[in-house]
Amino acid sequence: MFDKQVYIERRNQLRQRVGKGLILVPGNNESPMNYPENTYHFRQDSTFLYLFGLDIPNLFGLIDCNTGNDYLFGDDVGIEDIIWMGPQKSMKELAATVGVEKTYHYQEVFSKVNQCLWKGCRAHFLPPYRAENKLLLKNLLGIHTAKLADYVSMEMLKALVDMRSVKSEAEIAEIEQACAIGYNMHVAAMKMAKPGTMEQEIAGTIEGIALASGTGTSFPTILTQNGQTLHNHNHSFRLEAGRLMIVDAGAESNNHYASDFTRTIPVGGKFTPKQRDIYNIVLAANNKATSLVKPGERYLDVHLAASEVIASGLKDLGLMKGNVKDAVAAGAHAMFFPHGLGHMMGLDVHDMEDYGQIYVGYDNEVRPVDQFGTAYLRLGRRLQPGFVITNEPGIYFIPALIEKWEQEKINAEFINFDKAKAYIGFGGIRIEDDILVTPNGSRILGRRVPVDPDEVEAIVQG
Repeated sequence: MFDKQVYIERRNQLRQRVGKGLILVPGNNESPMNYPENTYHFRQDSTFLYLFGLDIPNLFGLIDCNTGNDYLFGDDVGIEDIIWMGPQKSMKELAATVGVEKTYHYQEVFSKVNQCLWKGCRAHFLPPYRAENKLLLKNLLGIHTAKLADYVSMEMLKALVDMRSVKSEAEIAEIEQACAIGYNMHVAAMKMAKPGTMEQEIAGTIEGIALASGTGTSFPTILTQNGQTLHNHNHSFRLEAGRLMIVDAGAESNNHYASDFTRTIPVGGKFTPKQRDIYNIVLAANNKATSLVKPGERYLDVHLAASEVIASGLKDLGLMKGNVKDAVAAGAHAMFFPHGLGHMMGLDVHDMEDYGQIYVGYDNEVRPVDQFGTAYLRLGRRLQPGFVITNEPGIYFIPALIEKWEQEKINAEFINFDKAKAYIGFGGIRIEDDILVTPNGSRILGRRVPVDPDEVEAIVQG
């Protein structure tokens, strides 16, 4: 948790930007796994963390734009709670740590909100993503859960996007901590990439590193030798010599700021010439993208530049043909690179994506591209100093996609399908770094996870 003044200033800034009304900030509650007392791992709502900082369940925050007051609603623990969990700070004590003076029992939030509504006060809230908070807002505001999206406060949403997009020095330090944990996770995975090792064993080991140094992983770990499946959470295979293992994993700092790295590792410690050729294309695309990141640059253009590097490299190998710029404009590269280059990152690994990607990654100037592959680009807008973003190009050989495009003759003038089919069984390769946009350019956050193919091989071989 940061100093209380940080949270006071954030709430005041939001209050000024919204102007009038009552800002509703529900925290998350614990969610039962199979019976009420046995819950899933608790993760506080990121907006609540940003504004009120308290990482415990069953809290509700209010920011009154009309009076300038802030309120926290929650209940002090009773003797039964103390028996099972030990002594706990009172609500007054907890609220004081984040600069809030006014505290009430949780149920009193209903009367407070109702008083505001009776006076014609507008209630501002964000799109809820948890069922319990949808029901809570329904009961507070009398709006059916199916209609809540129609009443979301765009003033509040846009203000928070602006505020959270630009990271403070303290936030960047937290992300650097998460990156340090992520570095250790990925190096450990490299050292374990031996033939015969279960994917589950490696995934469990690196998730343990995340828990030992922070609050755990920043998203469900992707670790697989079947890298042609982009988000493969199946860890049930035993590693085979000569295969490629993709590890897409990150950590959260103790204050819940995220890291997100991807590396591709040769099982047994030796890339084949074929694997090295594709790997070097992806690495070149990654490095090209990093070199282009600077304030004022549209990330959509960075994505397209990385796509041209991929298309050019694949053309050199005979997998693509024709004019490279024309091929990328037609979206032909997307058969091999069917996702976006990157996204915002902060308190969420896909930062603020619960607000709606269209508001976080795009704006009135830069709109999403309705084309396969590029349509999955989560960030296209112009970059600003303080943005933290990911850079994640990849090349994949997806049998079903190759078959579909060949049968339907999609972009046949740019793709050598016979050559592409020879790569079925190859899997996939992607490389991802986390980048801070600086006033004059950018820098990779944290110690860069080993990425040179010779260095990766050496680590695996031990």
